[in-house]
Amino acid sequence: MSLAQPNILLIYSDQHRFDCVAAHGHPLIETPNLDRLAREGIDFTQAYTPIPVCVPTRNSLMVGQWSTEHHCIANTDTEAPRPAEPGLPTFSRALRDAGYYLGCVGKWGVHPVNGPTHPDYGFHDYVDIGGYGAWRRERRLPQQPRDGGWRGNADPSTPPEASQLAWCAERTIAMLEGAVERQAPFFIRWDSSEPHLPNIVPEPYASLYPPDSIAPWPSFPDPLIGKPYMQAQQRRTWGVATWRWEDWAPIVARYFGEISLLDAQLGRVLDALERLGLAENTLVVYSTDHGDLCGGHGMVDKHYVMYDDVVHVPLIARWPERISPGRTCDAFVSHSIDLASTFCDVAGTEIPATFRGQSLLPLFSGSQDNGREDIFSVYHGNQFGLFSQRMVRDRRWKYVWNATAEDELYDLEADPGEVVNRATDRACADDLARLRRRVVAWMEATRDPLLNGWTRAQLLEGRTL
Repeated sequence: MSLAQPNILLIYSDQHRFDCVAAHGHPLIETPNLDRLAREGIDFTQAYTPIPVCVPTRNSLMVGQWSTEHHCIANTDTEAPRPAEPGLPTFSRALRDAGYYLGCVGKWGVHPVNGPTHPDYGFHDYVDIGGYGAWRRERRLPQQPRDGGWRGNADPSTPPEASQLAWCAERTIAMLEGAVERQAPFFIRWDSSEPHLPNIVPEPYASLYPPDSIAPWPSFPDPLIGKPYMQAQQRRTWGVATWRWEDWAPIVARYFGEISLLDAQLGRVLDALERLGLAENTLVVYSTDHGDLCGGHGMVDKHYVMYDDVVHVPLIARWPERISPGRTCDAFVSHSIDLASTFCDVAGTEIPATFRGQSLLPLFSGSQDNGREDIFSVYHGNQFGLFSQRMVRDRRWKYVWNATAEDELYDLEADPGEVVNRATDRACADDLARLRRRVVAWMEATRDPLLNGWTRAQLLEGRTL
């Protein structure tokens, strides 16, 4: 099937750490299909989420804006459950208007009421992940064990081919098969809810990684000296304040197992593209909404921190007709926001004026420089209350402005685990002041409502902890 307009397949997972890909240097985890995608395409080594929370960053992907602009700042089950501003242009609607068929499988997590087929989004078909439960019941599969709570469980009664990941992969493949019949360019996205906790993992994946074989993250242990009080509170809230690595390792093992199961199902989808003759003219993108602490810094999930555990994300793309195989790119990428612009650019449709990202097409074509010297991320709070943070990082330093707590400054060359907060170190005063000025400039450019006369002075005049 040869089309003037390229096809696009987006696989967008939930809560996948950058360092949990074998191609990124992890010595234990097995991800042969992600590694294959990287070998056959381009691996972006410096991709960052604009906000490490599911619903806001998924809105950033749709509308190509920062959360400070579209105003969806937290998940829907919080004290700030507002959707994005209505009527904003979306990349998906632009693609539909350009003649694309749009299909969506799995988790949505963009709007509490309006689904993918709403006119704002324009998808033709949607297979809701909620259908998996009914499918299990029809086949009289036993209920999955959930006595482990957020810690997860091994699932001895569900074979991998009956897992939710396999179910979604099957439906993604069915959409690809339908695309051959339609003879129209397509944008198909599969949004898995994995490897988000709790990881309820079938065998043999649940036992693939013995806990005693898993080394601690570089950020473990972390005494949290000189860091915002909220981080210690996170440990207390989750009941993990006294945990040792031996307590975390079984949870990490199941997380690894679910990533390997996801990878296997991704492989099935890639094989289907080959079988259907679609691979050459299809841009395949793998990424995720954000990472996961999963024991990093002695914490869990992703809230109230801007550590690389949660803001640094995998972003891998393959497009045989355009991307030379086996490339890596270390340009700073704001993945959700840049992808929105990229999809419009790839489809040959105009990028909406409201979009804030940069198209990745020049980087696909061989450039290593997109003009960015640093990258930003934001956080506003979630299920445990509001807590404003703004982050900037360059090649060496990361600065986190905590509007109501101590600031954080990390020397990423000397301290890649981000354990030692250098914000009060006088030897770092110049870098601290420089990065605070960058935060102010970025807040101005994105019309951040948190920037006012008081916070501007707090940052530019050093009136912060």
